[in-house]
Amino acid sequence: MWKVRLRRLLYAKRVAGTALQACWRKPLPSTGTDWRQVSFLAVDAEMSSLDVNEGELLSVGWVCVENGAIALSSARHYLIRAEKSVGQSATIHSLRDCEFDEADTREEVLARFLEAAAGRVLVFHNAALDMAFLNRISRREFDAPVLMPAIDTLLQEQRLLQRREVPIQQGDLRLQACRDRYNLPQFPAHNALLDALATAELLIAMARHRSGGGEFPLSQLL
Repeated sequence: MWKVRLRRLLYAKRVAGTALQACWRKPLPSTGTDWRQVSFLAVDAEMSSLDVNEGELLSVGWVCVENGAIALSSARHYLIRAEKSVGQSATIHSLRDCEFDEADTREEVLARFLEAAAGRVLVFHNAALDMAFLNRISRREFDAPVLMPAIDTLLQEQRLLQRREVPIQQGDLRLQACRDRYNLPQFPAHNALLDALATAELLIAMARHRSGGGEFPLSQLL
């Protein structure tokens, strides 16, 4: 967590008076805090390409986890106005060009995301991909990355399997494959909000499993 705070200092002047600065002003939890006392924001995004230099962010969904449970009333899902055709990526996320006619701008969605993320720890399944797109938008808008602490459930599961010396096969770290190991139900994939909910459930299952019902600090999830 200290690394995030230190990097924020480097961008302090650039983001003065912006929504990003307002987000950063909200205190972050201590890494020693029990996970059930931490506010999380599980996030997922759909893109037109997995290459951040070529693709566009098309939709973002998120939901809060409070007191160790999903807060369904916090669930949000936004389409983001695309500059180009979604092309062949529509076969994956089923979003068509006509659905973006009244979509929000990326700046509007970023502002809402930062408001929801303030003071919370982000949760992704494959954080590097989603954060690359979010950071690109943030750099365009504020000349600075998002710089929020984030948990990656994919990396958490990978490390757990490696510690157990379990061979990892292709597809073993996909979201539903990870959920299967915790006996979580099947979820439709490639919808940003549904994937965010699925990731939130996975986080809770992981934390409960590893804690054994006792105290379990945030540091063990980061």
